Amino acid sequence: MKKRIDAVYAPQFDNMDLSAVASAMEGVAARDYVAQVNWPDKFPYKPIVAVDTARGDKELYIHFFVRGNYLLAANTEFNSPVYHDSCVEFFAHIPGQKEYYNFEFNCIGTALASKRLRRTDNDYYPDEMMMKIRTWSSLGKKPFAEKTGIFSWELVVAVPFELFGLDSAALPEKIDVNFYKCGDNTSLPHYLSWNRIETPEPDYHRVDFFGEMYF
Repeated sequence: MKKRIDAVYAPQFDNMDLSAVASAMEGVAARDYVAQVNWPDKFPYKPIVAVDTARGDKELYIHFFVRGNYLLAANTEFNSPVYHDSCVEFFAHIPGQKEYYNFEFNCIGTALASKRLRRTDNDYYPDEMMMKIRTWSSLGKKPFAEKTGIFSWELVVAVPFELFGLDSAALPEKIDVNFYKCGDNTSLPHYLSWNRIETPEPDYHRVDFFGEMYF
């Protein structure tokens, strides 16, 4: 069964700093939880992950709130392996297109983004496109080695519609999406999803298991 989330129209966000958007999301945006533990035998750990979604006139806004054990942020360069760190992700597919788009962020906002046909066939965005993705993290931007304990953090990302194949002046009724939480190199590796994934091993690159985002 496909889950649904709405990207609530909030044009005021276009003129706000992302740190202010983080607060303004409360009570304005649609909220759901990245809570599917798809591979409980191998990866049972389940941090708390909330996701809020809204849109302005040119950007999609996603606000993640995470609470869980261990915290890692080693990567600072565009398109570095942020999924090794404490990481959240947003994948999108436009109905009728062959390609899909993945946007991945570690907990300090370092971004990886590409256009893909499949997991092993991708085109990473060049730096000039990556610079159009705006991020704000409650943890700041400086990297750090893994920290032990229980931590809460927030991340707001603003992704221009043009980066995932949409004309902001003529948005479709809906697109296919999924949200994820992972941390490959943390002391508690985990692979959560918003919409359920039914594969033997962790695989976020399955458009057939995406849910729906309505505009």
